[in-house]
Amino acid sequence: MRARAWLVVVGVLASALVTSACGKAVDLKQATSITDVSSGWFDAGIQDGKNKLVPSITFKINKNAGTDLSSLSLNVVFRIAGEQEHWDDVFVQAVDFNGDATTPITVRSKFGYTGDPPQTRADMLKNSQFRDMEAQIFAKQSSSQWVELHDVKIVRQLLTQ
Repeated sequence: MRARAWLVVVGVLASALVTSACGKAVDLKQATSITDVSSGWFDAGIQDGKNKLVPSITFKINKNAGTDLSSLSLNVVFRIAGEQEHWDDVFVQAVDFNGDATTPITVRSKFGYTGDPPQTRADMLKNSQFRDMEAQIFAKQSSSQWVELHDVKIVRQLLTQ
């Protein structure tokens, strides 16, 4: 009798594990969209006596009505345009939805370009050594796999906010 009770307990636990592991996954590529995208080079001020500009993107994430999704984790990858090597990765642990959209999300790389004064920040964008950048926005829900949602070209414009 004891062995039978043990089998019932093991069966119930196994069933609970399978049920919880098979919860309905959300296809983020289909259920969400990136909107209100803007990009540019943020004026990060003077660091180590040099003017510093860093790539910056701002965007919202919308979700389809009725989608069971309360928050996402993001990973934004900055790279030089046309290259695969990552310049910087910025992880955002949780982005919450307010209704069917997030508030605007701004992500900036900690790495950028520096220039010696008196070179203005606007002149830095025109420098022959300046390389254009791109950013890829990846998202995931809970323990799911990362999904690329959007690719953004960083516009050569100076941002002060």
